[in-house]
Amino acid sequence: MTEKRIGIVIADDHMVLRESLTALLQSQPDFQVLGSAGNGEEALLLVQQQKPQVLLLDLFMPQSDGFEVLRTLERAGNRVASVVLTGSVSQNDYVQVVRLGARGLVLKADNPQKLFAAIRAVAEGELAFSDEIAHIIMDAMVTGQPSAPSSMTRLSERERQISYMVARGMRNRDIATDLAISENTVKRHLQSIFSKTGSRDRLELAVLALGEIGHAA
Repeated sequence: MTEKRIGIVIADDHMVLRESLTALLQSQPDFQVLGSAGNGEEALLLVQQQKPQVLLLDLFMPQSDGFEVLRTLERAGNRVASVVLTGSVSQNDYVQVVRLGARGLVLKADNPQKLFAAIRAVAEGELAFSDEIAHIIMDAMVTGQPSAPSSMTRLSERERQISYMVARGMRNRDIATDLAISENTVKRHLQSIFSKTGSRDRLELAVLALGEIGHAA
């Protein structure tokens, strides 16, 4: 019996790169490429039609660039996990795509294993940023947070502990190991945390937790 594969849509305006990425991703037994798009409009249509778990998205494309694709998906409430694959070295670009809903970012100069790991991570509801990019993004987002009363005060001590671990970029299995609890228990705690804080996902929770640490410092 085979496990369910991760459905992926690729969006990049370079045909050779699209075909190379398709072949590369299809080499992984747990990946299934559902389609590829050469521009933003095609990408949005494919996401609507194929309902992939992961959208692998280039930023600079004709007819709706990657930023506009993310903006449109966010407005529509579409929760497809987007991984941005980019050659950009602009920190502003990194921050903007996360604000627009991207949950992973891989540089085109990175090795394929980083891309595979990022796709698997976001498909599991986790984040996929290098340590350096994560610090850039978090610093920018926390700086922009209003210093309103924190919903973190509603959390139990264990829930706060897990929230801070998420903010440090730890994954569920690592949190479970550190706290000597099961991964399912971590997931149940996270469901409670999201409900109490109103955070939609790990990124919003991380920003909230880091904001509280910053205000307490």
